[in-house]
Order: sequence, then structure tokens, then C-alpha cells
Amino acid sequence: MSATDALTRFHEFDAIIDARSEGEYGEDHLPLAVNWPTLNNEERKLIGTIYVQVNQFEAKKRGAAIAARNIAAHIERDVIDKPKDWKPLCYCWRGGKRSGSLSLILDQIGFRVTLLEGGYKAFRAAVVQDIPRLVSPLDLRVVCGTTGSGKTRLLQALAKQGAQVIDLEALANHRSSVLGAIPGKPQPTQKRFDTLIWEVLRGMDPARPVYIESESKKVGNVAVPVTLIEAMRRSPCLNLVLPDAERVALLLEDYDYFVRNTERFCDRLQVLAEFRGKVLVDSWIASVRTGDIAPVVQALLTQHYDPVYIQSMRRNFPQYEASQVLAPHDHSEASMAALADQLIKETV
Repeated sequence: MSATDALTRFHEFDAIIDARSEGEYGEDHLPLAVNWPTLNNEERKLIGTIYVQVNQFEAKKRGAAIAARNIAAHIERDVIDKPKDWKPLCYCWRGGKRSGSLSLILDQIGFRVTLLEGGYKAFRAAVVQDIPRLVSPLDLRVVCGTTGSGKTRLLQALAKQGAQVIDLEALANHRSSVLGAIPGKPQPTQKRFDTLIWEVLRGMDPARPVYIESESKKVGNVAVPVTLIEAMRRSPCLNLVLPDAERVALLLEDYDYFVRNTERFCDRLQVLAEFRGKVLVDSWIASVRTGDIAPVVQALLTQHYDPVYIQSMRRNFPQYEASQVLAPHDHSEASMAALADQLIKETV
């Protein structure tokens, strides 16, 4: 099967098997794929070393022995209970040696096995090429608003009520700011982020609005696909507005891990010294360490985030100045749900 066919037909298979190492699988993989390494991380490294330091023939012999043991383990663990009409799709990196070895044995057992031509490398190229096609017809509505205005909460409320939403921050495991890293949630690789976005885009109906937050080109360490950013910047905007007190309260809830771990908060604040000066940042850190956090959050909003955000929006989103203003009663889930309901009814 070609990689282009796999973009739309991978649901036809009973299993999608990634025969690469667990490290390669963790970087990115096909949707719904399970990882059956023919060579694991250490084994792959070992065979690569033999290939370079000894010769190709010796590497192949050693690799074949290891691969045979691993494939036998996969079959004993995951295949014994499969019926004869079980249909897997297998792939590895590119050449098909690892997935080919697995597929050969599965085929000899009697299963109908399909190999992905060109492996993950071809799939990756197909995804990158497919994203612009999926973005092009979308009716994007860009949810804008200064930090703490509840953009993510509104997107979540819209999604719960059946609206189409692309939540880039959720996909990126990052809140898209200097303080945006989420403890215990590493960001995906760039390849994984692209694939996650592609999966979401595949489910979008161009006849219905798609709500998305006004992100910059990068969300933490990962970049939003260029065609999606360009489409966002051409699209109409919705400007979510909350009073400062409500924004502070919302941020203290959403960033509660900084409230619980003030030293982590202070460490992140140090990054802002380059932009706001060491004296000011040191004063914020001193206040945080005494437990006086709310005034620091207020100062961060008015002195750092708001000016930067407004300047960026005016520069990058031509329709920002003409945006529809959304003013929920407060930052509560109930208020965001009511606002989401209003927006959905306006588009029916």
C-alpha cells in the first residue's frame, strides 16, 4: 500500500504494526499504530555499530538473530489468539527490512499482511503534503483575547457542545507562553505534533465553522504548520474580554501548580528579566515567596503579556480590530458554556 492510500485507508486494517524501535515510535507513528519492535533501541544501536565498525554482513547476521527472537515474542504475546481473517498493516522506517521480516512470518502463518510502501518516511511526507489540502477549505473563527481571558475554556465549552475545535495548546502540551510548560507533560516532537494536527484536520467538516485560538507560529517548542498559521491570520476574529480580576482568578486556577510550588514559579520568572529588567522581576519573585501571588499575576498581565499580545495581534491578524467582542459574565465554566451556546446558535 502506498503512503497516500494509507492516509485514508488505515482504518481498513485490524491492526497497524510499527516494527521500528520504541524510540522511533515515540517520535511519531501512524494513527492507531502499536509498537512491535523488531530491534529495540539498544539492539538497533548495537547493530548500527557493528555495521560501521565491522561490516554489513556481520551486522545482518547478528540483526537477524535478534529480530527472530523479538518477532517470536511478539507472535507468542499478541498473535496466537488472532483469527485467520486478521488483517494487519506493517511498516518500519523506509526500506522494509524490519517490517518485511515480521510480515514474512505473519504471511507464512496465513494472515493477509499489507506492507506500507516507503514506510514511515513516506507516510510523513504524505502528511506534510496533505495538511495544506485539509486547511484550505476550512471556515476558521479565531478566538482572540489577552492572557487569562479564557480562550482555552471557551474552546473546551464549544467542543463539549459539538462545535468543531482545533485546540493547538492541548495537542502541544503547552500553554504557549514563557510560563506555559505543563509539569509532567513533555511536549510532542515536531513530527508527532504535525501528525496530531493532521488527524484533527481530517475530521473537520468544511461546511461548518472551526474554532481555533490565536496562537503564534510556535506553541512552546513546536511549530504550527505554515499553511494553518496563514489561514488563521486571514480569518475573522472573536475577541474574548474579561475584567482583570477575573483573569487573575482564572490564571491562579489554571496555573495552580505554580501556586503550590512557588520556587518553580520563581524559576520561570527569571526568564523575564531579559525583557522586564532584573529589578522588577526580583521584586515579583520576592512577592511570590511571601505568598503574595495575585498582585504578581496582575502585574505580569498588564506590564508584560497584554502589551506584547495586543501588539502581536495588530501586526499579524488584519481582522483583529474588527473582531466581534465576547464578554462572558465571569470566568466560570457555566459562563463559558453559555457563551459557547450563543456562538453556536449564531452560526446555525
